[in-house]
Amino acid sequence: MLGLAKQFEEIYLPGRPDPVRLPRSSPALFLLQRIRDEAHRFGLTYHRSLRSKVATASALDGISGIGRKRRDQLLKHFGSVEAMKRASLDDLVGVPGMTRPAADRVYQYLHSPTVRAPAPAAVSAAEWRGGEEAPG
Repeated sequence: MLGLAKQFEEIYLPGRPDPVRLPRSSPALFLLQRIRDEAHRFGLTYHRSLRSKVATASALDGISGIGRKRRDQLLKHFGSVEAMKRASLDDLVGVPGMTRPAADRVYQYLHSPTVRAPAPAAVSAAEWRGGEEAPG
């Protein structure tokens, strides 16, 4: 394990108080920079994908048989989950791509006493970092 400080490209190693400095033109330094940059790219991409999932979470995500396409059609047709709650079963069946059994599941779900407004997906600190949460 090592650390690569960005400004002066100094290499910090465990157990060594002073950094190692490689010449700017060193192939080893270039390799370490590429590894660091790739690790940062990977972390940023993962973080963005988590934010995207949270942003597109919907109260309809937990309903069996209602995938992205049906969810999008329902939201396009009604405009909101609240408007879907006010709709009749026949109104739900009238949405393009909806079958009566799928519409019935949506209707039952929206009218069950445990239905709540869409909430952002809970993501643990470990998931944000992409690894195991440190003990303590």
